[in-house]
Amino acid sequence: MTSTRGRIAALLGAVAVVAGTTLATPAVGFAATAGAARGGGITGQAPCPDAPEFICGTLTVPFDHSGAAPGTLDLAVAVTGNTTAPKGDLLFLTGGPGQPGVPAMKRTASKLEPVLKDYRLVMYDQRGTGRGALQCPGLQEDMGSSDLAVPRKQSIADCAAALGPNARRYSTADTVADIDQLRRALGDRRLTVDSVSYGSFVAERYALAHPAHVARLVLDSVAPRQGLDPLDLAALPASARVLRAACQATGCTTDPAADLAATVRRYGNGAQILSALTGYEFIDPNYGGVPEILHEAAAGQPAKLQDFFELVRQQVDAASAEELSQGLHSAALCADSHFPWGTTDTPVAGRAAALERTRQRLTAEQTWPYDPATATGLGSLLVCLDWPREQVPPTPSDHRKLPNVPVLLLGGDRDLATPYELLHEQAELAHDPQIVIVPGAAHSVQNRAANPAGRQAVYDFLLK
Repeated sequence: MTSTRGRIAALLGAVAVVAGTTLATPAVGFAATAGAARGGGITGQAPCPDAPEFICGTLTVPFDHSGAAPGTLDLAVAVTGNTTAPKGDLLFLTGGPGQPGVPAMKRTASKLEPVLKDYRLVMYDQRGTGRGALQCPGLQEDMGSSDLAVPRKQSIADCAAALGPNARRYSTADTVADIDQLRRALGDRRLTVDSVSYGSFVAERYALAHPAHVARLVLDSVAPRQGLDPLDLAALPASARVLRAACQATGCTTDPAADLAATVRRYGNGAQILSALTGYEFIDPNYGGVPEILHEAAAGQPAKLQDFFELVRQQVDAASAEELSQGLHSAALCADSHFPWGTTDTPVAGRAAALERTRQRLTAEQTWPYDPATATGLGSLLVCLDWPREQVPPTPSDHRKLPNVPVLLLGGDRDLATPYELLHEQAELAHDPQIVIVPGAAHSVQNRAANPAGRQAVYDFLLK
């Protein structure tokens, strides 16, 4: 979410490295960690097929936690072998919504290696992801791992029809209930949670729903717990700040923010530009070459800008449903979010008119260097514009604080997916929060940043 985001290329939150040396001892299963009663409910325990140094198993959860609808779902779970970890279990929540956790186990363990003598790392596949990914082929082709790319109307309709009434069972509230069942199956009284992007939204919602069962929280690339801002009114003005900072770092001689504004005025392609910039931060947080591309486009030469769009689409946004399910992404965001027309419980017929009224009210100050049409033309909003009406779960009060536990909020100053302005808003809802903004870092700081300051802050925080 980029405001919560779904900003998926961003919300991916994926990590990239190999397992650390402390994990070489074979895992011994899901026995409860020190100080906790033995948990049950995780079946089929065996070495993970692609990473035998970890143990994989299956958590079976109710399809409908209220009991109104029958059926169960099998969720993949993986753990490291440190069952006597003195600080207990560390649950790492990946991004999206739509990204599985188990395939990222080896990479994540490598990034967290300095704390894994003290914690047992736990990862799982959120309902509707990984081997149980919700399949929406047209939407997957149109959006891949982006939640800002604008999909075809037919792709949206086909996805909604394929999921049918079951779509409402893939909200964050359902995921929160799954996590608490996972906690009980692990035998934990409290969980320490490390999270990135959409995972931070899930962590916040879990902490609000189950405050007695959280020991401490790491929120990396923070998504607001109130939910997605479908207009992305934090990311729009943040583009000027981020591009100018990157320009200064690389010694460019133009004003990329002014050129971005001129390009949007000339071509009306603000949503496409924002989507591409958000994806490109995964390639280069300095946005190298982008100021020059925007300068040429502003002057009426858009060829390189078109090449830039295609580069991001091929190198960042392309993704299978098993890597990041657009079906799950759409179902979760449409269930969770508040839109200009209200929620997905609002009749479809009046939504477009409400969106147009919002566009007319938006000001240049709110959207510059883009325009109001950019804010109302983003893919994550348009997917839900015609999504079938459904009952949605309640949301927490905007003013309710997180439980009084240690909270680390981590962000990068080059992040457009979840700009650090959102982080500071969420910090006001935590008790005595610790805030770390890493210079030169984009989205998913502890996983991707070249600057090690963010990872070190996480190690210090978790080992206190």
